[in-house]
Amino acid sequence: MILIILFISACFLAYSNGANDNFKGVATLFGSGTTNYKKAINWATVTTFAGSVTAIFLANELVKNFSGKGLVPDELITLPIFAISIALGAAVTVFIATRIGMPISTTHSLVGGLFGAGIMAVGAQFNFDKLIDKFLFPLIVSPLMAAVASFIIYLIFRAVRKQLKITKTTNLDIHKSHSPKPATLNMDSTVSLQTEIKVTVKNEIEYYEGKILGLSSQKVLDSLHYLSAGVVSFARGLNDTPKIVGLLLIINAIDIKWSMIIIALVMAVGGLLNAKKVGTTMSKKITPMNSGQGFTANLVTGLLVTTASIHGMPVSTTHVSVGSIFGIGTVTKKANYKMIGKILLSWLLTLPLAAIISALIFKLLEIL
Repeated sequence: MILIILFISACFLAYSNGANDNFKGVATLFGSGTTNYKKAINWATVTTFAGSVTAIFLANELVKNFSGKGLVPDELITLPIFAISIALGAAVTVFIATRIGMPISTTHSLVGGLFGAGIMAVGAQFNFDKLIDKFLFPLIVSPLMAAVASFIIYLIFRAVRKQLKITKTTNLDIHKSHSPKPATLNMDSTVSLQTEIKVTVKNEIEYYEGKILGLSSQKVLDSLHYLSAGVVSFARGLNDTPKIVGLLLIINAIDIKWSMIIIALVMAVGGLLNAKKVGTTMSKKITPMNSGQGFTANLVTGLLVTTASIHGMPVSTTHVSVGSIFGIGTVTKKANYKMIGKILLSWLLTLPLAAIISALIFKLLEIL
């Protein structure tokens, strides 16, 4: 029975993870007007699932890290209530953030869960040095690296674009509304009908004009943008799936490959059903962007997260992605600092909230 509860807890975490994280890879596609929400989330679902399946072969180190190995004594890792506490603490934290539209880190939530349940279980025996070196340090440094890298790379790309004589033009998405006015009776007994037309600009979409190797620069960029969004989503699946599967290592009845596939499927469902609030925050509320800026942010995010996954470093796709988009907003001077402040506050609260919930659940299960 306890193993079934653990499996359900891990699936709840996977669902919450998909709802909060799946859209992040394609946020720039939607935010730049390159495609609509439905096409963006479908692309994210396919590429994230591909990354999750690939994790079977490339991300074994992350699986071991997030089982708690090295942080707490080995005998504690074999206790199902320890893994249940971590999974539920992280899942509840991510689910709450998703409901209010805040893009937080599942990685941060899991680290908080590991810390809270671990401290409650073994106290001073918890390996604080590994927590800082292997978990907290990459989580803190990665968004700063992403912001700086996207800032620099975008400046380079912009200089290259100007050298190629590719120019930007702005198209206005204009919405017209007709409001008929009451008919008026003229002095000559004729009736006049008038209509008031209101024109509002719903959106400004920047396009690129020029040729690259004889091809339309905008079409080339759109293709690269889609590819980069796929790379980010693939990298997220590669990085996040093993972290959740790590909690299932003690269920020997389920092969690790099948665990990866099941978690990947549940993540996909979470993204398809419940990703819109966080997706809107990522796409529209950090900074306005065009397709070139979105491509740059995605390129930086994909490279950093993929590199980290292969080397077993538990960076947060959320932190890296937000950092990359914010770096673009800094260059264009259009960053929404108020929204960034809210996101940073949610990041600060993530770890302690997950730790408290996990610690309480562990204590409750220990008593029961």
